[in-house]
Amino acid sequence: MPLNRRTFLGRSAVAGAGVAMAGGAVVGAAGAAEAKGRSGHGHGHGRPVKRYSFTVMGTTDLHGNVFNWDYFTDKEFDDPAHNDVGLAKISTLVDQVRKEKGRRNTLLIDAGDTIQGTQLSYYYAKIDPITARRGPVHPMAQAMNAIGYDAAALGNHEFNYGIPVLRKFEEQCDFPLLGANALDARTLRPAFAPYVMKRLRTPHGRDVRVAVLGLTNPGIAIWDKVNVGGKMVFPGLEEQAAKWVPRLRSMGADVVIVSAHSGSSGTSSYGDQLPHVENAAGLVAEQVPGIDAILVGHAHLEIPEHFVTNKETGKQVVLSEPAKWGQRLTLFDFDLVWEKGRWSVERAGAQVLNSNTVVEDRKVTSLLRDEHRKVVAYVNQVIGTSVVAMSTAEAAWKDEPIIDLINVVQAETVRAALAGGEYAALPVLSQASCFSRTAAIPAGDVTIRDAAGLYPFENTLEARLLTGAQLKDYLEYSAKYYVRTAAGVPVDTSKLTNADGTPDYNYDAVSGVTYDVDIAKPVGSRIVGLSFEGKAIDPAAQFVFAVNNYRASGGGNFPHVPGAKQLWANSDEIRNTIIGWVQAKGSVDPASFASVGWRLTRDGVPVF
Repeated sequence: MPLNRRTFLGRSAVAGAGVAMAGGAVVGAAGAAEAKGRSGHGHGHGRPVKRYSFTVMGTTDLHGNVFNWDYFTDKEFDDPAHNDVGLAKISTLVDQVRKEKGRRNTLLIDAGDTIQGTQLSYYYAKIDPITARRGPVHPMAQAMNAIGYDAAALGNHEFNYGIPVLRKFEEQCDFPLLGANALDARTLRPAFAPYVMKRLRTPHGRDVRVAVLGLTNPGIAIWDKVNVGGKMVFPGLEEQAAKWVPRLRSMGADVVIVSAHSGSSGTSSYGDQLPHVENAAGLVAEQVPGIDAILVGHAHLEIPEHFVTNKETGKQVVLSEPAKWGQRLTLFDFDLVWEKGRWSVERAGAQVLNSNTVVEDRKVTSLLRDEHRKVVAYVNQVIGTSVVAMSTAEAAWKDEPIIDLINVVQAETVRAALAGGEYAALPVLSQASCFSRTAAIPAGDVTIRDAAGLYPFENTLEARLLTGAQLKDYLEYSAKYYVRTAAGVPVDTSKLTNADGTPDYNYDAVSGVTYDVDIAKPVGSRIVGLSFEGKAIDPAAQFVFAVNNYRASGGGNFPHVPGAKQLWANSDEIRNTIIGWVQAKGSVDPASFASVGWRLTRDGVPVF
């Protein structure tokens, strides 16, 4: 599908009515002319002040969750905080808010990462794809249409399955997908609608015009390079907001809301590989005048209400982030007053509602019952057996067989791919992370969901060429995950990991070599005794490194790998490679592949 389909129709149209064509429907129409006979007069002396209040509801990072269900454990979702998940619960909350405020006084928006994350969303991207001729409608499109979304920003995970899947999803949605900073690489024009303008009827004869500007994450250029390279570019949020917000104001927007798939911390996981900040929502509020509220996404945090002062105007901008997966619903409440011939925001505040306080909406669950059943049947297919039970419960601080399973599959796959070539004689090393601390392979039957739970991301496999010195740097960078803990001090595993906010998926264990991680030492000098086949590693020695595409493209900002020579790459998900490996073997026995290659120490003494 050509990229310029559904793009904006040149500047004149944008400056005018702001019309984007989406499959023949007009989205983002600002309404070219004011409705006639609705002039609002000033309130003068003794006249009552005209006021109007409305609410904008927001979700983000839904990640394919419709039901309060965990497809990896095959039971109702639960976590230690007893959060619930899914659009079916959100729907109930949305109905309650609409009933209370009046549907005409509400809008519902999302901040992205919609079509990836559960086996439900995977199934309709890959197993029974929405892109097939007469293919199904994506369950997330069905649910969001039924609930009545007004707009959704693009998240980075929207691009995981390639642009055709995203375009098909866009076509299936009754609301626009917004991305003012997702540009066609050739024309540098928006590849998606940048904004939508909604009109809310007031009792005072003059509508309130609410502009929703969508911004996505610049990191897409790195994380989904394979899918977007040469097709789309993703400039910084601040730059594009600065371009669009004044335009929206000049088109008559009374209220400007930004839906941003970008956290508020001002930091980037990819270091300085891109000139644009990953988590820029706070910077947008601070730097760009004319914004009233920002729905924050991407960081999976719960931020009920956070105010940022705009540097130029001194005005407070309200930010809110409703966690992830449909666990929370943000409510932005706006109180407007009519003055000097226009509406202005007198007060804006935010709060979040918890989806575990309500039941699922039958309207949504019955709509998607068949899809849900299909996916449950699919994930419960038996692919082999395991001699023993394996778990990731302690994998964040111990070399566990279940992580060795990922590494042995990756190393064998790369070795087979390079067999007979010029790099066939080099040793193959492999990296893996503990993506979930609740993943498990049971003794006995192993199903697709067991394997999928071990590798929940749609990462693919690559082989890169590294030297011994580069490997040491890589491991030192990885080891910053541990909180420095002096020798002799008691170790509490609940406080040992995630130093400086490093997530579990940014700690890599490397197989094929042996090493200690000395957590008593400072970051940068923790890797001790790095050896290959019992000998200290020569800094100049060459190794083949089996690595996922997220790391290889710079995800996590690990050193050397993004610039290292690519020897091979595969388009199949690592998860499917694991499933295929288990099917081919029939039985999984850790005794045949698991070994303790790394351990945590303090001054040479093992911690565990």
